[in-house]
Amino acid sequence: MKILVIGANGQLGWELCRRGRDKGFDILALDLPDFDITDPLQVQRQVHGAGVFLVINASAYTAVDQAEAQMELALKVNRDGASYLASSCAQAKIPLFHISTDYVFDGAKKAPYCETDPVCPLGVYGKSKAEGEDRIRELLKEHIIIRTAWLYGVHGNNFVRTMIRLGRGQEQLRVVNDQYGCPTFAGDLADALLEISGRLCKGGDITWGTYHYCGKGATTWHGFAEMIFELAGKHSQLKLKELQAITTEQYPVLAKRPAMSALDCSLIKTRFGISPRPWQEALGEMIQRLLSDES
Repeated sequence: MKILVIGANGQLGWELCRRGRDKGFDILALDLPDFDITDPLQVQRQVHGAGVFLVINASAYTAVDQAEAQMELALKVNRDGASYLASSCAQAKIPLFHISTDYVFDGAKKAPYCETDPVCPLGVYGKSKAEGEDRIRELLKEHIIIRTAWLYGVHGNNFVRTMIRLGRGQEQLRVVNDQYGCPTFAGDLADALLEISGRLCKGGDITWGTYHYCGKGATTWHGFAEMIFELAGKHSQLKLKELQAITTEQYPVLAKRPAMSALDCSLIKTRFGISPRPWQEALGEMIQRLLSDES
């Protein structure tokens, strides 16, 4: 059975392709310029002609701050692109797995967000992803939307790789300590998606809809950074001497972030038996892989 992975060059798409092939899936990997999600005719042609049993959309416009100045582009990719995919999949009778974000929530809740909680994005990025979710629900019954959070991986640019690079070159860093979320290893999310794909491939029971998947446990960006440096220091020489905790107000950015965007992942465990592991454990595996590859 063949899976079409869109956004194959991103950190999640890269893991999906690598792990999917290891698990015996036939993976058709596409990304720009061969697949432009904002071109409805190209989307239709590629989806209809691919001969696949499933499409996984791992592509997105993810530049949270740039989105405030590039709203049209963010909406074109995250909302309209999702719409074109859902429409083409509906015509071809192909299910769609789509990745969304914790940033569809405003962070006002004091507990982890469930799938049924109302969305209320604070910025353009979250708005574009929330509207993309809505388009998929309107156009295609056979869909799985998975919201994730604070994604990082061995491939591509992300917070972990940035922290390690800065920690090698600077003695002091300042990191926000009043935004809470759940760091998620792209490899773990890929495994979860492939687990559901395998069930679909074998004709197993699938309950379509929206699910949450992220690393187990919540932390702040500062707490995340502390663990990165603790683990990276075992494998690499760091120059960093002080990691200063600061408030959101002390680190002004264009887009407002939710103060608390931890996700409740109990539904995906109930429906599919998928249980995320502690984020610290996954981070340790990622850093070991990343730094061992460098040596």
